[in-house]
Amino acid sequence: MAAPTATTEAPAQHGFPPFETQYYLSEILWLALSFVLLYALMSKVVLPRIGAIFAERDKRIAEDMATAQGLKQRSEAAHAAYEKALADARTRAHNMANAARERETAAAMETNRRLEAQLHERLAAAEKSIAATRATAMSNVGSIAAEAASAIVERLIGQKPPAGEVAAALADRAKR
Repeated sequence: MAAPTATTEAPAQHGFPPFETQYYLSEILWLALSFVLLYALMSKVVLPRIGAIFAERDKRIAEDMATAQGLKQRSEAAHAAYEKALADARTRAHNMANAARERETAAAMETNRRLEAQLHERLAAAEKSIAATRATAMSNVGSIAAEAASAIVERLIGQKPPAGEVAAALADRAKR
């Protein structure tokens, strides 16, 4: 076999193919064709799907917002009804408390009036009893004073004074 022979010719220097002018026409053709196909694919398939997704999302958001607004209005109405019911209940409780307080005050005043009348009756009976006891005591005072005076005089002078003189002396002293 024969040995390869060395060639004295230098290999041809080729540059980067996209920068070589002989390929420009085919590159521009493929660029245009790729652009048209990509544009057609995007405009006919991808963008309508993305648009449909955005439209569905916007529709769902609008529905959710409408539902939320409706729930908010119902919540506000329920809260207003609750506040009104609470205010009505407080008013009724206040009125019931006032009525109960008035009834209890009236009952206490009636009991107080009745007890006061009983106390006045007892006081009047006690005053009559005291007056009667005083009258009885005062009627006995004269006889007790006469006996005491007679006993004192008897002790001082050693003999019992006459009862008429002791009674006259006491009557004279009571007049002064």
